[in-house]
Amino acid sequence: MVLALLTALNLLNYLDRFVLSAVLAPVQDDLHLSKLVAGLLPTIFLIGYFATSPLFGVAGDRFGAAGRHVLIALGVAVWSLATLASGLAAGTVSMLVARAAVGVGEASYGTLAPTVIDEIAPPALESSWMAIFSVAISVGSALGYVVGGAVLHAHGWRSAFFVAGFPGLVAAVLCLFMDAPVRREVAERPRVNLLRAGLDLARVPLYRKAVLGCCPFVFAIGGFGYWAPFYVHDRYGMDPGSASVDFGLVTVAGGLVGTLLSAWVADAAVRREVRRAEAAHRAPLDDVQLDAAVARANLHVCAISAGIGAPLSAAALFAPTPTVFYAVLLPCEVALFLQFGPTNVAFLRSAPPALRASAMAFAIFAMHLLGDLWSTPLMGLLADRWSMQAAMCAVPLMFGVAALAWRGSGSASVGLT
Repeated sequence: MVLALLTALNLLNYLDRFVLSAVLAPVQDDLHLSKLVAGLLPTIFLIGYFATSPLFGVAGDRFGAAGRHVLIALGVAVWSLATLASGLAAGTVSMLVARAAVGVGEASYGTLAPTVIDEIAPPALESSWMAIFSVAISVGSALGYVVGGAVLHAHGWRSAFFVAGFPGLVAAVLCLFMDAPVRREVAERPRVNLLRAGLDLARVPLYRKAVLGCCPFVFAIGGFGYWAPFYVHDRYGMDPGSASVDFGLVTVAGGLVGTLLSAWVADAAVRREVRRAEAAHRAPLDDVQLDAAVARANLHVCAISAGIGAPLSAAALFAPTPTVFYAVLLPCEVALFLQFGPTNVAFLRSAPPALRASAMAFAIFAMHLLGDLWSTPLMGLLADRWSMQAAMCAVPLMFGVAALAWRGSGSASVGLT
């Protein structure tokens, strides 16, 4: 029941993010927003999201599992109220403030929800549970476009935000009654502070590897997702609306298949790595050794995901027709979505138990600060200088960098070294 609630919330999370994209044109017209301000709205959201994540991570570790559901409920309530406020915006300032608040609320949920799954999931099935949770990414994103477009057509753009925001308030109340069992609570919880938590996590080899691999991956996936519909329009002369719809449908299909497939692939990798580690130690693994084995196995899946995605994305970019582009894009996205569940497991299992919420928070902070915050404007700059196709070549290159960063996790341990 806890997994179902958190997955439903994750779906609302991504629906609330992307409903703005579906109604952006009338929002821009009615509020008299310049294209610069309209383009800044997702950036403001992202800054509110990643900049406050470490604060919620430290709070989650400080209060422990007993207080995490309250912080999650608070975050859900904040982002839902901010979504409603987006529908009431009267101008540039009020809309910017509302979108920043959506990011702050989602930072609490995005940081802490995976730590709850980490606590309640059976160790051998954690990757499957995280994959179920991650399925909501592609479905929720698609629903943002569908719900936003449908409500816009029937009742106007303000109603789209109201429809998206109200379910979250109900879910926030349900979170207050969430009673998740704790598999391994820390016996003596240290007083966590922001600087100390960041320094301690930076000293963990497996955690560094997980985060450093995710930064170029997020750079590539963010730039690719943003510019791909425009690229299809620019290269093949397709209607922009048709290009966006086709890309969205392929992304939903690839996301569902890839995320669900990642559960089976990651669980099989964990079983294989645990057997290998037990054979090497000639004894059952203790908690620390088991965490290291689970993290290594999931990082191996991440490396496979990026390693397959790099050549397939390059092949899609040089496809001679849009039909061939989408035909290659589907298996490419299946491969790329293989890592959405395993990365969260790797972040959590590579960190000491007392710092798991902080681990999730600093990973979110790093991968957005060093990833998709910059990829879309940099690729736009490259397109202005040369061509859109030349700019998109950064995508397979960065997927390759991510695969190399995640590859060969070896015997790196969990803990402070």
